[in-house]
Amino acid sequence: MAELRKGTYDVKDLKLADEGKRRIEWAGQSMPTLAIIRQRFLKQKPLKGMRVSACLHVTTETANLAIALKDGGADVVLCASNPLSTQDETAAALVKHYGISTFAIKGENNKTYYSHLEAALKHRPHITMDDGADLVTLALTKGKEYAKQIIGGTEETTTGVIRLRSMAAEGVLQYPIMAVNDADTKHMFDNRYGTGQSTLDGVLRATNVLLAGMRVVIAGYGWCGRGIASRARGMGSHVIVTEVDPTRALEAVMDGYEVMPMPVAASTGDLFITVTGDKNVLTHQHFVKMKDGAIVCNSGHFNVEIDIPALTKLAKSRRIARPFVEEFKLANGRRIYLLADGRLVNLSSAEGHPASVMDMSFADQALCAEYMVKNAKKLEKKVYDVPKAIDQQVAKIKLEAMGIKIDKLTPEQVKYLASWSEGT
Repeated sequence: MAELRKGTYDVKDLKLADEGKRRIEWAGQSMPTLAIIRQRFLKQKPLKGMRVSACLHVTTETANLAIALKDGGADVVLCASNPLSTQDETAAALVKHYGISTFAIKGENNKTYYSHLEAALKHRPHITMDDGADLVTLALTKGKEYAKQIIGGTEETTTGVIRLRSMAAEGVLQYPIMAVNDADTKHMFDNRYGTGQSTLDGVLRATNVLLAGMRVVIAGYGWCGRGIASRARGMGSHVIVTEVDPTRALEAVMDGYEVMPMPVAASTGDLFITVTGDKNVLTHQHFVKMKDGAIVCNSGHFNVEIDIPALTKLAKSRRIARPFVEEFKLANGRRIYLLADGRLVNLSSAEGHPASVMDMSFADQALCAEYMVKNAKKLEKKVYDVPKAIDQQVAKIKLEAMGIKIDKLTPEQVKYLASWSEGT
């Protein structure tokens, strides 16, 4: 495929493209659900004539989604949804080998990050795909002239869905959005198994600490928190959960974890992982209580979960201890280690979720884009759940790809479940 002309992409180095292509192909081997959808897209071209702007983590898994969308007839532009999550090899390969305009450089500064968002918006998309709602936010604030032709969008994350529902409630959302994050085949698997494994992978790659025997404090017991807690316990850690929701706190207790307020956990934890989607979960009052050598990191979408300005003010000195590990030495002599600048540790110091779990999430994305094209005219300017039929279809294809068969209800059973006349 001919290389794209300059100005239609911004990546670190096109010389990395061959390595990126090998990595994309490797990930694709573990994404059979998306591959089956891609084969159908190639034949039917359901996205023909559609311009798609996607603000997602530029990883090998995302690359396979972008390729599937292009095969479905879409004109795709991709930009990063996090300054530290880009895989430069993948970005280069998308440009050179797949002809997909990509604007993403690992470690890009804030100015570059937003210039890349603007480049994606200037594509004048019909469909947006977001991982955190940054692209739709830009479209509704600074890029209103580009928002007029957008027929719909999708959102991949819990944080993004929260922001979008807030927009809808305030009446500022200008086009329908599919909450891909809320699909069962996304959050029950991606958030739990994907985040659970990739978060600890990021911590270990950055620090090489031994998790066995470590007191790991997990802030938030949603699907991501559940997954991290399960994996940390499996590695031999003593897991402590902090929560604000009484039902989730009770669930954590019933799952066998110790539950306590963060001000109490702060003085006993060795490793702190935030996954709440909120801000200032770890603050000054917690930092001053932490033991020497405490490690803090975040696996929620934005780095505001850790009050980094407060930690900076407390620090007598700072230095880089290892790649993605910054040491803050406090006046009391204690050292606190911040991983990956408080950004997504699983994507900043590791590679994000395994391809086999992203297979379902991105299958949802692809099918929701197709659904949006077919149904945009009758959808309102609000956030929609992924249709149950799409959710079930993705699960069914995934099982078939894994060679797993399940039972079917008999006509008698179907009738029984739909009736009230039969009792004891």
